[in-house]
Amino acid sequence: MRVIDIHTHGIGGYDTRTTRADNILKIAELHGAHGVTDIVPTIYSGPVQQMRANMATVKVAMERQHTAISNRRSGSLDSSLVTRHSKLARIAGVHLEGPFLNPSKAGALDGASFQVPSVKTWRKLLEGFEDIVKIVTIAPELEGSLQLIKTMSNMGVIVALGHSDATYQETERAFHTGATGITHIFNAMRGFHHREPGIAGFGLTNPDIYIELIADPFHLNVQVIELVFRVKNPEKIIIVSDSVEGTTATTENHVKVDDNGTIQGGSTSITESAERLISLGFPKKVVMACISNNPGAYLVPN
Repeated sequence: MRVIDIHTHGIGGYDTRTTRADNILKIAELHGAHGVTDIVPTIYSGPVQQMRANMATVKVAMERQHTAISNRRSGSLDSSLVTRHSKLARIAGVHLEGPFLNPSKAGALDGASFQVPSVKTWRKLLEGFEDIVKIVTIAPELEGSLQLIKTMSNMGVIVALGHSDATYQETERAFHTGATGITHIFNAMRGFHHREPGIAGFGLTNPDIYIELIADPFHLNVQVIELVFRVKNPEKIIIVSDSVEGTTATTENHVKVDDNGTIQGGSTSITESAERLISLGFPKKVVMACISNNPGAYLVPN
C-alpha cells in the first residue's frame, strides 16, 4: 500500500531550507523508516531566489533517487542509495507553501516574504521546475489570486488554499476557478463563525474539495477531528504531517513553539498520526485511506 505525505518540511534535524541534496534524501529515508512510501517535500515561503534554490536541491535529490532505483532494477550496486532503497520514501515533487499568502495568517511562516499574487512572479518562481511542482498553497482573498489560480490550474498544478483570511464566498469562488484543496484546515486561517463559516466552513461542507488534516496531538483538539470525520466526505480527507526539522525520528510526541506560543510545525509522521486516531476509536479503514488512497487521488486527479 502506498502511504503518501503531501506536506512535510522536514524531520529528524533536516528540512527543505537547504542546498544539500543529501539532506532531502535523509528526509526521505526518515519518513521511509516510518512506513511512508511517497513524500512531497514542502518548500517554505521565502524570497523567490531562495525558494528556487531549495527547489533545485529537491530536484537534484529526485534525480539521484531515480538513478538509484534504475541502478537497482538493472542490478548495478554502485550507488550508496541502492542499499537504503527499501527505506527511502519516493520524492514525488514539491509543494510550495507560499509566497502568495496572507501576512495576517502567517502562522509559523515568514510573513515578510509573502507577495501579492502575480502571474509574472509565479513564472519567475516556476521556470525550470515545471516538472516537479505538484502543489501550491495560495490565499484566495488576495488581489490577483483568482487569475493566478486559473493560470496554475490550467498548467496542471494542484492549487490549495491556506494561510488565509478568506470568507466562505471568496473560498467558493477560488474553488470554482480551479482550486481543489485546503491546506491544514483550521490552522493559519479564518476561524469558523456561525455568521461567517469562512474557508474552514467551506472545506468542511463542500463534498468535492480536499482538506489537509494535521492529526498530531497538538494542532487540533480530538473532538474537532471527530467533527471533521463526521461532517466531511471521508474520501476528501488527507492526513499530513506538516513535519519540520525539529520533528523527532522516533515515536516521541513533542511540539515546537515560538516565544508567542505559535506551533512551528507537525510533531509526528502520518503513520503515527493514523495509529493514534485508530487507537482512539476512529475507523481503521477510513483513517488508512486518508494516508493512502485519498492523497493518491489528489495528486493524480481525474
